Amino acid sequence: MTLLFFVGCVMIPLTALLAFFGTSILLGLAPGPDNIFVLTQSALRGRGAGLLVTLGLCTGLVVHTLTVSFGVAAIFQASTLAFTALKLVGACYLLYLAWQAFHASASGVHLGQRSSLGPWQLYRRGIIMNITNPKVSIFFLAFLPQFADPARGSLTLQMMLLGGLFILATLLVFGAIALLAGLLGQRLSQSARAERIMNRVAGTVFAGLALKLATTQR
Repeated sequence: MTLLFFVGCVMIPLTALLAFFGTSILLGLAPGPDNIFVLTQSALRGRGAGLLVTLGLCTGLVVHTLTVSFGVAAIFQASTLAFTALKLVGACYLLYLAWQAFHASASGVHLGQRSSLGPWQLYRRGIIMNITNPKVSIFFLAFLPQFADPARGSLTLQMMLLGGLFILATLLVFGAIALLAGLLGQRLSQSARAERIMNRVAGTVFAGLALKLATTQR
């Protein structure tokens, strides 16, 4: 007997949900702008900072899930101007973070220690990093429908359910990355030279991500 998952008027086979969740875990583990961002922030500012950034990124995924569920993401797929404008905003923000990292003094950021940034600032960084990347919405627009079926009920509710599972997978994977990178930061925290190197590495990573985002095509 086929096991079914009921959410309101939506019925999705448990096997399909498990396949989707497993795929989402693998996608979260694949190197990309978001998990690299979590890794660098955790190593520089501690695991607590990394977890706050992760929560911000997942909040951004909520926005992407809703835009896809209600069809707004199609605008970014169809409009070159909207796509370009949003990606340039994201690239500029990443360049700003790169500038901050390159100009941080060794005493300004303590690896693996409590962040000088407030919880809201770290959380906001994650949100901005995620929602200013239009590729995420377009990815969702291509990925989520593969596991949806009109015969199972409302497509909007199915998209929201699948988006929620993707966010849960992301939270688990990125949370683990934050904890591991935070431990690395603690081990390097007593070395001012290591701190300077990590700041430069982070700045280079942010600049590289900005360049990649600015030159990406739909």
